[in-house]
Amino acid sequence: MEEQVKEIIESLRPYLKHDGGDIEFIRLEDNYVYIKLTGACRDCMFQDNTILYGIEALIKDKIPEIEGVINIDL
Repeated sequence: MEEQVKEIIESLRPYLKHDGGDIEFIRLEDNYVYIKLTGACRDCMFQDNTILYGIEALIKDKIPEIEGVINIDL
């Protein structure tokens, strides 16, 4: 399942990079995906929408066992 999540995240990176941002996979734990948004995405006022309606929706659509996506700031 972790490899599937990483592949999905890699497929999203070009779109985020186009807007000056990026995404890093941190870990998969208890069916939650932990990510880190960087670049322009880090301080974007729409990052919650990007996570919920973009990243999380796509991951859950392809891997229904995933409970959610959590952005962490390391």
